[in-house]
Amino acid sequence: MAHEKIQTENMFLHYGSKLALNDISIQIPEKKVTAFIGPSGCGKSTFLRSLNRMNDLIDGVKIEGKILIDGINIYDNNIDVVTLRKKVGMVFQKSNPFAKSIYENVAYGPRINGVKDKKQLDEIIETALQNAAIWTEVKDRLGDSAMGLSGGQQQRLCIARTLAVNPEIVLMDEPASALDPLSTSKIEELIVQLKEKYTIVIVTHNMQQAARISDLTAFFYLGELIEFDKTKKIFTNPEKKQTEDYITGRFG
Repeated sequence: MAHEKIQTENMFLHYGSKLALNDISIQIPEKKVTAFIGPSGCGKSTFLRSLNRMNDLIDGVKIEGKILIDGINIYDNNIDVVTLRKKVGMVFQKSNPFAKSIYENVAYGPRINGVKDKKQLDEIIETALQNAAIWTEVKDRLGDSAMGLSGGQQQRLCIARTLAVNPEIVLMDEPASALDPLSTSKIEELIVQLKEKYTIVIVTHNMQQAARISDLTAFFYLGELIEFDKTKKIFTNPEKKQTEDYITGRFG
C-alpha cells in the first residue's frame, strides 16, 4: 500500500454553531489522485481547505480531531502555516493570476522564499511551466501580462505558480469547472502526469472527471464521508446505497 500522505482522525469542523464536517477519518496515499465528489454544500471543499489551513482565514471556524500530514498534526500550535502552505499548494476554481507578467507570476513564490539569483529563478520558472504543460505556449512571451492568456492557460499558469515553490501535495478545488471542454481535457491530462511527482487531491462536481483521472474517490454527503475506495470500485460496485444513488443520478 502506498504511504499515507494525509490522514485525518475523527475530524469535526464547525462554522459557528453549524456542524459542517462530521467525524471525518480518511487516509490519502501519496502520489495518487484522490477525488472528492458529492452534491454542492456537502463539505468537500471545506474539507479540502482544511488540509492547508485555508479555513483559518474564516471567522468562527472550529476544528476538532487530527489532521496529519506525514504523521504531523498540522493544527499543532508550533506549526508554521507559511511553511505548511508551501508544502501543500492550492489551485482554485477560478484561475487567479496576478496582474503581472507570466514570468513574475511564477517567480512570486520562489522570491518570497528567498530565491534572488536570476539564473536560478529562470530555471525554477522554466521547470514549473514545463511541469504545468504550458511552457511551449508561453516561453517566447514571459514578459507579457498573464491577463492576456486564455482561461485554460491562466489555470495552467496558476498550477505552475503552485509548483514553483516545490510542494509535495497539490489541492485543487474544481480546477476545470470554469473551462471549455478542450481546456478541461488539458487540465485532466496534466493532473494525471503530476501524480508522478505530487500527491493530488481534487474536488470536482463532475463525476465523469473523477472517474477519468482519479485513483481513489471519496463521496461526501451532508458533511459526512459516506464512502472512500478505489475509484473503479466506487463507480462500478459501491458499498453504500447512497453512493450508488448519487452515481447513478437517482439522487437528491
